[in-house]
Amino acid sequence: MKITMIGSGYVGLVSGACFADFGHDVICFDKDQTKIDALLAGRIPIFEPGLDHLVASNAAAGRLSFTTDAAQALADPDAVFIAVGTPSRRGDGHADLSYVYAAAAEIAAHIKRFTVIVDKSTVPVGTGDEVERIIRETNSDADFAVVSNPEFLREGAAIDDFKRPDRVVIGGDDPRALEVMRQIYRPLALGRSPIIEMSRKGAELTKYAGNAFLATKITFINEIADLCEKVGADVQDVARGIGLDNRIGSKFLHAGPGYGGSCFPKDTVALLKTAQDFEAPQRIVEAVVAVNDQRKRAMGRKVIAACGGDVRGKTIAVLGLTFKPNTDDMRDSPAIAIVQTLQDAGATVRAYDPEGMAQAKKDLPDIGYCASAYETMEGADALVIVTEWDAFRALDLNRAKALLKAPILVDLRNIYPRKAVEDAGFTYTAVGR
Repeated sequence: MKITMIGSGYVGLVSGACFADFGHDVICFDKDQTKIDALLAGRIPIFEPGLDHLVASNAAAGRLSFTTDAAQALADPDAVFIAVGTPSRRGDGHADLSYVYAAAAEIAAHIKRFTVIVDKSTVPVGTGDEVERIIRETNSDADFAVVSNPEFLREGAAIDDFKRPDRVVIGGDDPRALEVMRQIYRPLALGRSPIIEMSRKGAELTKYAGNAFLATKITFINEIADLCEKVGADVQDVARGIGLDNRIGSKFLHAGPGYGGSCFPKDTVALLKTAQDFEAPQRIVEAVVAVNDQRKRAMGRKVIAACGGDVRGKTIAVLGLTFKPNTDDMRDSPAIAIVQTLQDAGATVRAYDPEGMAQAKKDLPDIGYCASAYETMEGADALVIVTEWDAFRALDLNRAKALLKAPILVDLRNIYPRKAVEDAGFTYTAVGR
């Protein structure tokens, strides 16, 4: 199949490279000349494990190409995937669909035969209807169908998620479009990946409902962690005790500083705005958003408490800045609020992250950035683990203690056994333990 990806960001680039690896011919279109120039030169603008090799191998095979020329990208595709950003709109929290609608108008101006227009971006219910309207008004002779095909990619594991998905959701009712989509995803059939077909609006809502539910699990276990601290229980025991119930499952039951990233924060808020528009309040999701927002600064206060209640004039070493490991994504990372809380209390912050420091400097320009985990510790009054990168899971605690001014370890991801840390002479603070 001939596929065009509109947007060469995280979703567009990963999806395009994976489709090309299936054997399809893929063109990734983007108006950002700098981004396309980088891709043509073999430079990947985002960090995602394995993506550089996947892009390079398929580009070399001639199945994957990049362009800023819309006429070239839209000359003769079987399907055009809209994979542009839908950030929260400033002021009201609604999803900003201007990039989606601009893409729809661009597509309408160029398509010449039956084409499937695929909303891959995360969009509110009813967006497919508006995309269809824009294309019909722009090009009344266009032969096309709009379907929804939401992405369910985890940053840091996106390639595996794409090639071995739990499910592929396709929303639409045009038989021709559905057959094209089945052919595009046919390579997954050997892995028996379930393709679920439903209405377009059902598919649009499935994406938001899925992210909201996962955000709810995270927030639930975080609140249970707070209760564990009060009553003297260990949240890891509780999480295992409920997670082994297959009706609940163990995933997303890891207590920590709250969720962040490119999806959960904006998608939960966008779902609330859609619910308000349709007068169908989502009280549980409202609570999830409020609790998560409050939790991030609360983790900063936890660090302050671990340092005796006062960090003015002290230096805090922070390990991990990205919202999760194996990505350079800083969007809504808990580290931002934690660091700012420490700075507001008068602390100096030094930090290290294996991949995220270039991005972090945009949000946290006035902290010290170090070349290694151990460099952050030199003379610091406390060590804080914010993101659970593998590189932080087996630190030399004796070396760390020798470098630190005070042996205080605040483990916001619960990656260390309390006994091992305390045996090394540290004062240890964790979450829900």
